[in-house]
Amino acid sequence: MDQTFPPAKAEIVEAEPPVFAEFNRIATTNLENDFLVLLTATHHALSQSSSPRKEVLERNWLEIVQQIDSRKPDVTAVRPLVLQGIPVLLGDDPSNFYNTSFDSDSDEAWDQVSVGLLTVISEDVPLSPNHLHLDPVSTAIILEGGIVMNNLQNLPQALCLFFGLSYALHLDYPKAMKNTFSFIQRVMLGLGENKLPPKLQTLKNLLLS
Repeated sequence: MDQTFPPAKAEIVEAEPPVFAEFNRIATTNLENDFLVLLTATHHALSQSSSPRKEVLERNWLEIVQQIDSRKPDVTAVRPLVLQGIPVLLGDDPSNFYNTSFDSDSDEAWDQVSVGLLTVISEDVPLSPNHLHLDPVSTAIILEGGIVMNNLQNLPQALCLFFGLSYALHLDYPKAMKNTFSFIQRVMLGLGENKLPPKLQTLKNLLLS
């Protein structure tokens, strides 16, 4: 989100209901319910699909997948797995969007983050960029270096709200995560043009194989 955050629209980010209500009005779909259901469905499609191309089976993806029990995956685990995995499969760079900090860290550490999500963990948890952090202390949304929504339950809830904000406030997707958000919008939620860029079409084909 490269444009200045409009103060007049600040009321939309004060709580969850206005975000979802505004998105539902614009897109005529229940974002909160559909998003979570589609995350679970996307994981199922990935796990049932034929083997992905060799180049997508890189270390980061394998490191993410190996953190859950594939024999009996829990829904609270597969949803963040999909959100961490999609950027890897699409060649995005989530390192400056998915941020992690200890609960003792100062908020000033995020002054230079224009937009992103923040997962707060306790100090006895490994601080790894590919860790799913399934039991965070809290999760937050960062806009222009400031936390605008705090004490969210987990990464899926935070990203769902962020996606809703991007619609409600007409803000651009983060450049480093453009493919991921376009995939969520156009493939998962079916919003926008039908013709997909090659990267999105390739991943969609993988899910359908």
